[in-house]
Amino acid sequence: MSEQKQTSKLNEDNLLLDVRGLKTHFPIRKGLFRKVVGYVKAVDGVNLHIYKGDTLGLVGESGCGKTTTGRTIIRLLTPVEGEIRFNHPEKGWLNLANLTRQELHPVRPYIQMIFQDPFSSLNPRLTVGSIVGEPLEINNVASGSELNDRVAELLRVVGLRPEYMSRYPHAFSGGQRQRIGIARALALNPRLVICDEPVSALDVSIQAQVLNLLEDLQSDFDLTYLFVAHDLSVVEHISDRVAVMYVGKLVELAATEELYYAPKHPYTEALMAAVPKPDPRLRDRPIRLPGEVANPANPPSGCYFHPRCRYAKDICSQEEPQLKDVGNDHWVSCHFAEELHLRGVLGSHA
Repeated sequence: MSEQKQTSKLNEDNLLLDVRGLKTHFPIRKGLFRKVVGYVKAVDGVNLHIYKGDTLGLVGESGCGKTTTGRTIIRLLTPVEGEIRFNHPEKGWLNLANLTRQELHPVRPYIQMIFQDPFSSLNPRLTVGSIVGEPLEINNVASGSELNDRVAELLRVVGLRPEYMSRYPHAFSGGQRQRIGIARALALNPRLVICDEPVSALDVSIQAQVLNLLEDLQSDFDLTYLFVAHDLSVVEHISDRVAVMYVGKLVELAATEELYYAPKHPYTEALMAAVPKPDPRLRDRPIRLPGEVANPANPPSGCYFHPRCRYAKDICSQEEPQLKDVGNDHWVSCHFAEELHLRGVLGSHA
């Protein structure tokens, strides 16, 4: 489906982010003169949209391009092609992909990021007060006693004591350090927060606390999340809609319940079959995908998933499927999406 048709089906008033044809490639250099001999297509034509106040989960195998997509959207990385349309509360729709560093400066407060590793993302030479207050100082939002009051309030919001302002990151546990990162992300009252696997490095009990905190903050501050993760159980808990990536491409995007219980793409079916089920009566035989994940530097022709797909036909290796809406805002990139009857997270017991 063309981008024009895709846009026409979406109500832009309710959208906060609309990504079209996003590509981020990394050059492969060899030889004495570091000549470019190819590209790693980490993100290769991603189309996705996020509604205001929603949480979009972004899932897929390690190395599929999830984190690179999030870092490109926030413009920590520069795309080689595509649009990153952000609905700015004052300036309306802006294409972040075309903005210079200077033009991005007034937009950055509205898009923040929570990083995966809560230790390496915090400067060990700065106190907690300096870490959380730095965005406020850089953007001339607060200073002096007003800055201290604002930082103390942010720490209370994320469940930390204001007395912790004078301590350094090494003095905290992993869950507490992640709360510090969340407080820093909230400092400038953002509209969109990109959560890059924010609980994957934490213990299971702490994961639940941080997830509940993120949900409470979303309600209190009217936040919109792009939640990058590989744990499908966590994504199901927190997400309103889920997008599935495979080798740099988006293969399916739908409401969480619909995607988990009625997937339309064979790769999504395989992911759902891998979700652990505590009830032995609901367990089915796993779907074993043959071969290896495609090389993003040299992907196969046609559909990238066709060498591993048990439903593949000749057209799959010859023609690349386009992301299309098969109804109810359910987007799928598969030639046979409307013909296949795939099993969801409950398998044959659904």
